Amino acid sequence: MQTPRAPSLLQTTLAILWKDLTIELRTREIVTTAGFFAALVTIMASVAFYAGEDTAKRIGPGAIWLPIAFASVLALGRSWQRERDESALTALLVAPISRAGLFLGKAAGIFVFVLAVECIVVPLVGLMFHVELPEVLPGIVPLLLLGTLGIAATGTLFGAMTVRTRARDLVLATVLFPLLSPTLVAGISGTREVFQGYENADLRSYFVLLGIFDAVAVLGGVAMFGALLDD
Repeated sequence: MQTPRAPSLLQTTLAILWKDLTIELRTREIVTTAGFFAALVTIMASVAFYAGEDTAKRIGPGAIWLPIAFASVLALGRSWQRERDESALTALLVAPISRAGLFLGKAAGIFVFVLAVECIVVPLVGLMFHVELPEVLPGIVPLLLLGTLGIAATGTLFGAMTVRTRARDLVLATVLFPLLSPTLVAGISGTREVFQGYENADLRSYFVLLGIFDAVAVLGGVAMFGALLDD
């Protein structure tokens, strides 16, 4: 009789991702809540700071990235709250799956949720700040993808650390935002350059910085996630 084999890393990652996406498609609570909050922050920023085309080039990048950062904390908190409910996290920990696959699956889910929020925020910024999106999207899309990967990987790792604490949302935000400062600064600075007409070749340093941060976040998460959960 053949002994059942444990799921591979890829199978575990896809299974966890499919679980999170299925729950979200049924409830729509993460994208709806985070998207509404991000849209509200974007509208408030446009009303408070918009004063012409020159202002849009300076304020627009912040109006994209700051709502995304705040919405990411909401998405992370609710995603890990689901694992805490009904002892779902305990079931995952005793299952014969790799901790690395669990980390990658949760991070992939957060990545998708934040991308959905960005699909709300970016067009709204274009509308409120009178930005020609077809002209800037080729530049800001790579920045958003790289930045979102770093946010998802770092947030997933530290979300696991705070899932058992009572004030987990406050602790997560307090710990996460300083760690995300390289991603946010590079993303905002690179987006500002795009708004001012620079080409992707001129953004190489921002892409390199975001890529290094992403690599450290993903590899660090894969290496440390199991130890953090077991503790």
